[in-house]
Amino acid sequence: MVKAKVWVLRKHFDGFPKESDFEMKEETLPEVKDGEVLLEAIFLSLDPYIRAMSQLIMKEGDVLFGGQVAKVLQSKNPAFPVGCYVTAPCGWRTHTVTNGKAKFSQDMAQVLPDWPKEIPLSLAVSALGMPGLTALYGLEEVMQVKPGEIVLVSAAAGAVGTMVGQICKIKGCKVVGSAGSDDKVAYLKELGFDHAFNYKTIPSLDEALKKASPEGYDCYFENVGGPFFTAALNQMRPGGRIAVCGAISLYNATTPQTCPYPHMTIITRCLRIEGFQANQWPDKDEASIRRLVTWMKEASRPNEHQSIYLSISPHKVPCNWPMSLTRCINSGKIYKVYRNYLLNRREWGTDQGRVKCNM
Repeated sequence: MVKAKVWVLRKHFDGFPKESDFEMKEETLPEVKDGEVLLEAIFLSLDPYIRAMSQLIMKEGDVLFGGQVAKVLQSKNPAFPVGCYVTAPCGWRTHTVTNGKAKFSQDMAQVLPDWPKEIPLSLAVSALGMPGLTALYGLEEVMQVKPGEIVLVSAAAGAVGTMVGQICKIKGCKVVGSAGSDDKVAYLKELGFDHAFNYKTIPSLDEALKKASPEGYDCYFENVGGPFFTAALNQMRPGGRIAVCGAISLYNATTPQTCPYPHMTIITRCLRIEGFQANQWPDKDEASIRRLVTWMKEASRPNEHQSIYLSISPHKVPCNWPMSLTRCINSGKIYKVYRNYLLNRREWGTDQGRVKCNM
């Protein structure tokens, strides 16, 4: 019998997550049945949406949810032969018996069989996985950006925001990004953002947005919520489109937050606001990932990428590693970075919160 280490939600978060909210346990897995596979996790993904959705879809004692890159050890499903690699919605666990179906995220899928050797496999759950697809679908399916348009991105230094900015440049758009530190702003400029600013140090958010784009914005990729959303809404051009991807300013709030009623701005400027998730277009995933891979290969310099791993042994896994990673991402630090240069040596993306499990 195979045993797995799993990380569970001991107690629902009250404000910022605490170490006591998590617990690591060991469980014995059942035998593999028809249609199922046994997976061994290679990389686990820690994403901000986990904090946001935990209260809605989890009970205390549930295994923390999230994506992973895993290897198929046993299979009774012909779509996933032994030895292949998959992305799977199995959560924070070292081993899983699963049929691959997901309730709130993307179903299990085989990693591209011709995955380029020069591209790290962990990118299948970051720049070339859910965050990359989120950026691409938000731009193409929701906002339908066009060359020459002006795009605003909040939380632009995050895993999705960095992808949004770089895809915008590939598509011939002007892109403006906001971030929470001077280091992040410098990073965005290295990525090729036309303008970036630190929202924590500016005297006026309205003035900063006007200065960055006096003519306003055609599209806004919304990741934060709160006062930034209201300020951005007031800078939208007629016919503007807003893709609501996240609301990170609200994730640790302990009391409900409200904003001014924006109805007249929405009506008079004929704005379109749409929430979305990356799992809405599953039939496009493979072709979209191949496009992302092509863009990366065309501009990458594989001999110049570096990786920094937080390696976890399943035999000596600290139960507080989720807390460490949560603090790490919140403070803008990076556990793992892949520097695949494109667009004239600009960084493709930051692989934040991806944990390698050394089995």
